[in-house]
Formats: sequence, structure tokens, C-alpha cells
Amino acid sequence: MLQVGGKGITQSLVAEVANALEQHELIKVKVAAEDREARDAMIGELAAQAGAALVQRIGHVAVLYRPSKDKRQIVLPRA
Repeated sequence: MLQVGGKGITQSLVAEVANALEQHELIKVKVAAEDREARDAMIGELAAQAGAALVQRIGHVAVLYRPSKDKRQIVLPRA
């Protein structure tokens, strides 16, 4: 699990999220913003910058998904 702190979304945070997604494909990110709209905006921005999809958000925790380029572990069924 990664945590977004008081500095907000930085390039190093985006790089860390991208690295974690490449390794695990599915990760949890905890956002420390108190305002709900600010949390939603930060989660959306982080997902967009990392090229990930928001799977779920409960309170301060968001689950992001992005398939790995090299070693795909999670295979979704076709619709």
C-alpha cells in the first residue's frame, strides 16, 4: 500500500505508483486529504498520470489496476 501525504501528487509518487503497478498490477493507495472532493480529484489525477484504472474507492483508500507489460498475472475474462 502506498500513501499520498501532505505534499500531494509528485513526480516521484507517480513513478513509485507506476513501479508498484508494474510489479503487482493491483495496488492500494491511501490518500490523506480530508475533503471528499479533494480526495476524489487526487485519486483521479494519480490514476490518470499512472495510466491506471480506478477499481474501487472506500473512504481514504483507492484500489488501482494496470496490466503489467512484461509479466501479466491478472487476466480478465472477455465480455
